[in-house]
Amino acid sequence: MNIQEVLNELQSLDAQNPGAWPIYARIGAAVLLGIVVLAAGGHFLIKPLHEELTTEEAREIDLRSKFETNQRKAAALDLYKDQLAEMERNFGAMLRQLPSKSEVANLLNDISQTRVSSSLEEELFQPEAETPKEFYAEIPNKIVVVGSYHEFGNFVSSIAALPRIVTIDQVDIRGAGKNDSQLRMQAFAKTYRYLDEDEAESAASGKAGAGK
Repeated sequence: MNIQEVLNELQSLDAQNPGAWPIYARIGAAVLLGIVVLAAGGHFLIKPLHEELTTEEAREIDLRSKFETNQRKAAALDLYKDQLAEMERNFGAMLRQLPSKSEVANLLNDISQTRVSSSLEEELFQPEAETPKEFYAEIPNKIVVVGSYHEFGNFVSSIAALPRIVTIDQVDIRGAGKNDSQLRMQAFAKTYRYLDEDEAESAASGKAGAGK
């Protein structure tokens, strides 16, 4: 039987009576049906597994993202703790540079001696009322001195080298009228002292009352 005859015979098969089909046609139909069943079964079996795999992959990505976020937070927390410890050390070092109430007089004397060693002529050295802050008090001292730019520079440098904190603020330099090289400098030399426990509580109470 040639191919054309086989095709003609297949076209004449009765779909309602497969038992009458030739053996090769029944075998072919059974194989085709098996392939369809396997394909359908594979689809319905593999699809849930694929969906589950996709869900697990998304969950893994989410967990990995959360882990990386928490890891960055932990690293930042360690860095923050290090920075806080460094700030506390620096704060302690700065606090140790503030004189106590009993040491302020010696500090003012140090400023006067610095002026003398810088060869400046003093016209005024006037301590003014201190201003309490949160844990320290600011003590401004109005000074008026006469000298040259070079002597002013030595004075400011020597003030900065003192073991206690002293700042020079509101500087005003003008001619002294004596000769071209002589200048008059008016400024505030601000010193600071730390408040004792009672003073700090009083300052905090005053600040809280002012805020109401």
